[in-house]
Amino acid sequence: MEVSRRLVAMGHDVTVLTTDSSGSLQRSEVVDGIKVRRVPVVRGSGDALLAPRIYSAVSEIPCDVMHVQGFHTFVPPLAMAAAVRSDIPFVATFHSGGHSSPLRHAVRGLQRLALKPLLLRAAQLIGVSEFEARLFANGLGVPVPSVRVVPNGSQMAPPATVASPDPDRPLVVSMGRLEKYKGHHRAIDAFVAFRKLRPGATLRILGEGPYRQALEEKVRRLGLEGEITIGGIPPSERGAMADLLSRAALILFLSEYEAHPVAALEAIALGRPALATNATGFMEMVERGEVAGVAPEATPTEVARAMVETIEAPARGRPQISDWDTCARTLLDIYRTVASRRPAAGGAPGDASLAKDAA
Repeated sequence: MEVSRRLVAMGHDVTVLTTDSSGSLQRSEVVDGIKVRRVPVVRGSGDALLAPRIYSAVSEIPCDVMHVQGFHTFVPPLAMAAAVRSDIPFVATFHSGGHSSPLRHAVRGLQRLALKPLLLRAAQLIGVSEFEARLFANGLGVPVPSVRVVPNGSQMAPPATVASPDPDRPLVVSMGRLEKYKGHHRAIDAFVAFRKLRPGATLRILGEGPYRQALEEKVRRLGLEGEITIGGIPPSERGAMADLLSRAALILFLSEYEAHPVAALEAIALGRPALATNATGFMEMVERGEVAGVAPEATPTEVARAMVETIEAPARGRPQISDWDTCARTLLDIYRTVASRRPAAGGAPGDASLAKDAA
C-alpha cells in the first residue's frame, strides 16, 4: 500500500492483484489511485491459501513488470508461473517470517526448494534484510550480491503528548503478533525475574493473535493479572501506539525469527531502548548498535539482567531508519532496469540477467 501510493503519486500506473478470503469485497476498485483487483479464495487460509484465478488474472492485466510479494502461500507460485507463460518479467521479494507450528516451520525449507525453478526465473530477487538475502541466496545457490536488499519502510506517528517513563513503575513492552515464535512467553518469564530487580515494573504485551489465550492463562497461573496486560492497538490508531511506546522504559523483541523487524525500527525511532534476540534479522540491528542483544538461549534471569543493563545504558539517540519514500524509489529503479531489458517475444524473463549474476 505504502509503495503503491507513492508510485501512483509519481505518475505510474499501479495494479494490485490480490485475494479475498471473505468473499465480501469488490472484485475491482480504485483505492487512492491504485487499481485493486481481487480474486476469490477457493479454500484454505494462511500458508495453505489457494486462489487458482490468480493464474489467469496475471495474463489479463497489462504490465511492464510484476512484483511478487512473499512466497508462503500457493498464490506466489501461480503468479510466477503465469508470468513465465506470458513473458512478463517479474521480481520477487521473499518477506520470510517465522511460524508457531513446528511442521509449518520445517516445511519452509521444502517450500524454498520447490519454488527454486520459478524463483530462478525472476529478473531480480529481493530480500528485506542482509540476513534474508544471505539465507535465500545460499538456499538457491546464487551469489549473495545477486539478491538486492530493499528494506521495508517504516513510519511511526509522533506521540500526541510528550511523555517519559516512570522510574518508580517502569513499563516494559513486548511487541509483536501473538504467536508462540514471537517469544512473548519468554518475555513473561523474564519479567518475573525482572520484577525482583525492579519491583514496581509492569509489562504490556502489545499485539493480537492466536496465542493470546495461552499467554493469558500463563499470566493467571503466575498471579500477575495486575502487573501484565495483553492486547493490541488498532493499526489505524498510530498516535495511540506512539503514546504508549514513548512511556516505555524498555521494549522487548524476543522473537525466534524476524527477517526485517519493522516494529523494532519504529520503536527505536521514538528513542526508546530496546532489547532483542541476537539472531536472524535482529543481528544487523545489534551490530549497528540500534538495539541491545541477548542470546536466543538466555535464561529468564539472564534476560532480566540484560533488561536492566539496557535501561541503564547511556541513551543511543534516534537512529536513521528506512522509510517508505526510499523503499519506493529503490523499487522503481529496479522496475525500470528490469523493464528496459525485457526479452523479445519467446524469451524467458530474467534468464539472461540471472545467469549473468550467477556467473
